[in-house]
Amino acid sequence: MRVLFATTPQKSVFLYLAPMAWALRTAGHEVRFASQPALTDVITQSGLTAVPVGHTRNRRLTDVDGREEGRAGLPAPYDVFDDYERATWEYLEPGMADAVRGWHWLTNHPMVGGLVEFARAWRPDLIVWEPFCYAGPIAAKACGAAHARLLFGVDVFGAAREQYRRRLAEEPGRVDHLGAWLGRYARMYGAEFSEDMTTGQFTIDQFPASLQPATELDVLRTQYIPYGGPAVVPGWLSKPPERPRVAMTLGLTATEHFNGYTVGVQEALDALADLDIDLVATVAEKAQAELTRIPGNARIVSYVPWHALAPTCSVVVHHAGAATMATTSRHPVPQLALHHHYDQPFLGRKLAEHGAGLELPTHRATGARIRESVERLLTEQSFKDRAADLRDEILGLPSPNAIVPEIEARVR
Repeated sequence: MRVLFATTPQKSVFLYLAPMAWALRTAGHEVRFASQPALTDVITQSGLTAVPVGHTRNRRLTDVDGREEGRAGLPAPYDVFDDYERATWEYLEPGMADAVRGWHWLTNHPMVGGLVEFARAWRPDLIVWEPFCYAGPIAAKACGAAHARLLFGVDVFGAAREQYRRRLAEEPGRVDHLGAWLGRYARMYGAEFSEDMTTGQFTIDQFPASLQPATELDVLRTQYIPYGGPAVVPGWLSKPPERPRVAMTLGLTATEHFNGYTVGVQEALDALADLDIDLVATVAEKAQAELTRIPGNARIVSYVPWHALAPTCSVVVHHAGAATMATTSRHPVPQLALHHHYDQPFLGRKLAEHGAGLELPTHRATGARIRESVERLLTEQSFKDRAADLRDEILGLPSPNAIVPEIEARVR
């Protein structure tokens, strides 16, 4: 069959999607990957075939200061995705109206026309889209393809949609802003809105149930397979560490997408300086220049393939990014989540509830608290046991290749 992937032009999102595209490709299906032109080189670098559509004109992707304003927390109304009591109609309705006008339209409108044009010409059997990319289900409606949502983290959109629909049903006459917006596009191309345009005819979820909110959606669960783009394993990583290794990363998007880290890197390094550990910290080059001291037990690198580093560690300290947490969780390694925005607080809390690690919001992540947490994770056996249980839950899920027959059956 022909499978068209569709994504907004964000590299960090694309990296989550590539393994599933390759699973379908190696199963013998024709695969194309559509996005705005800004992402073309990233797509082709992965070995997949790119289809540039529309034009790259998205202020949220180019205005660093604009992104920084909304960095802390999820934007309304998605910030109440896991709290029905807080998800009142008075909060949800204006929040959804603003999200549609100021986010979803801005992100998707530049590529809708081009994606529909290509889909109608190529005639895919299935369109796979990520939660930011509502252009995907619009194109599926326009060309008659089946379509599925592929998650890149916590399903805040699906869970929030369920909250919204419950409140919508409580009183006749309430406005479905997302449905109305998608319906206008559908009618432009001779179709009508249906609820699957908001969350897919089914959802492919790369994360275990223990790290996701409960929903009633049709979910096809698979393992998260790490892919971070081109990478080289450094020579020092091939040698086993002589003492417990602690790795620390605060994510690539903190400096590539935003204005910097939300944790004091120097303070964290100083707090861990006298521990008998092998500390490996990934710090962006421009942030390295701001460091005044590098402890003797520390190795500072700008980048290292996380899937190669994580299995050599006794403890990992990270920002609770979904990819970093999921990659680490494929190994029995306790984790400290220093979370700040988007789905990170939820993931940090779920990790701690599972018992596989500890969590600290960044406004509480002092050097002393980081040190105390690392020492606990190194010495308390329960964290190692629960990390092994989380590893087993993840590895017990089918691989992307293994769910291809189920995807084929659903398309049929």
